Amino acid sequence: MSSRCAFKLAALALVMTAAAGAAAEAQAQHASHWAYTGPAGPEHWATLDAANVACGTGRNQSPIDLDDFIDSDLEPLVLDYQPTAVGILNNGHAIQVGYAAGSSLTIEGRSFELKQFHFHSPSENTVRGKHFPLEAHLVHQDANGNLAVAAVMFAEGAENAFLDTLWAAVPAEAGKQGPLPAALSALSLLPADRDYYRFNGSLTTPPCSEGVVWAVLKHPSTVSKAQVEQFSAMLGFANNRPVQPRNARPVLE
Repeated sequence: MSSRCAFKLAALALVMTAAAGAAAEAQAQHASHWAYTGPAGPEHWATLDAANVACGTGRNQSPIDLDDFIDSDLEPLVLDYQPTAVGILNNGHAIQVGYAAGSSLTIEGRSFELKQFHFHSPSENTVRGKHFPLEAHLVHQDANGNLAVAAVMFAEGAENAFLDTLWAAVPAEAGKQGPLPAALSALSLLPADRDYYRFNGSLTTPPCSEGVVWAVLKHPSTVSKAQVEQFSAMLGFANNRPVQPRNARPVLE
């Protein structure tokens, strides 16, 4: 066998292994039997699995309503995102885009690597009681396993070309991962003005782990009504956890 042929076979094996891993992860998520409505809905998450106890007893849960802001000298977000989105997955709970290593967010002097981004409709966080039609969560992790989420709201308006590219690549069947058509960067999700609100919170899905650094961008990107309707049709349900008690947490701006 030629070295070139061997290289191609090795590369194919690597792709198949990655796809199998993604499918196994999706099946594990599905096996947890949590949902956004009914007997496995948010009000029952804490009782579905002992690991989900924070969903019911946590004091710093997300999402929240962003209001009563505290003026603070927040440092600018430092974003070093490469065009290395690696695949798109309908995991049965959200539309999620995986990201290769090498992209980072620095907030408050701490560096977090971008792992994936996904979408919720309607928005999970609200601003002064207002929902947006779509919200993106860019999930990052530091070397010690701590998490940071940068959230982008989408207001109804002009069609979003980047979302068009993503939606066209979404697999029709939950648990399936599809390729992306080109090298894509998460920077395309973000508005030009990156001022943000800052608070401490949690994951918005089971196990609702706390200690998550949240940065919600103040200025929304745009999404068309048709794009929101397409997202809802692909997923089949609203995938937003209800707003959680703020419990006197400060929201800095």
